[in-house]
Amino acid sequence: MRKTILTTWLRLTALTFLLLALRAQSHGAEPGHEGEPPLIKTSRVTITNPAEFQKAGMLQLEYGYDAYYRAEDFWMEQAGPLTLRFAATDRLLLAADIVTFISERHHEHDPLETSFGDTRLGFQVVALKQTPDRPALSFAYYVKFPTGSEEKELSTGRVDHRFVALLGKKFGQTSIDLNAALLTVGRAHESGWTTGGQAGLAISHPLGNGFGVVAELAGQTHKDLQPKGLYALGLVNYHVSHRLSVDAGVRFGLTDEAPPVGIVVGMTVGLFDFYQKH
Repeated sequence: MRKTILTTWLRLTALTFLLLALRAQSHGAEPGHEGEPPLIKTSRVTITNPAEFQKAGMLQLEYGYDAYYRAEDFWMEQAGPLTLRFAATDRLLLAADIVTFISERHHEHDPLETSFGDTRLGFQVVALKQTPDRPALSFAYYVKFPTGSEEKELSTGRVDHRFVALLGKKFGQTSIDLNAALLTVGRAHESGWTTGGQAGLAISHPLGNGFGVVAELAGQTHKDLQPKGLYALGLVNYHVSHRLSVDAGVRFGLTDEAPPVGIVVGMTVGLFDFYQKH
């Protein structure tokens, strides 16, 4: 476990220095206009998603590495989540979550099982945009397809559904996001579904010079993108440019079924603006 953590942090450090060098050469900034939505707006790492998203027309890619240790259901789990988010309009977001790999050691001395992970497709609709007097309000729906290995116990082999209500408000430079979700989860190895809940509160604030911090309290009663349980997250992100952001953080489990500790690293990239005028 210590070797895995050390390797991950060394890779993160190397990536950070490379990105800092690139920014120093290119100055990393693109012209923007006050009042316009940002080119990218990450949903990575936090269980809580923002109620509003990137500018219309922007295709955004998020990729990372998540690792959790000594949970109730496994000894160690690693995953490489990839998310594509396309803002079809300023009120409609289309999203695909693909777990490019998942590796799990069920017990301390078990062999490491690895496979492609599950796939989630969904959309988000902004019902009310944020104004000085009210928060933004959105609704989202996601369906999970069991593309992971049921034989290796890395997927339930069942279709799941998630219905989410999202609130978001900015107070000065500080952003606060609140999510509440209904989870409808297919029972493993038997027919029927069971329901559960998910909720999260995230607070983010810029520190200057491209850096920012995020704190989150969130959890769920069933496994979703993260294992079940209640968590506290501390995260640092760095905006290399308007199209690129990197992040790294630690997630702590606050309940017995949650992994006591997890590490998360990754990046968000604005790939292409389909509505850009030339």
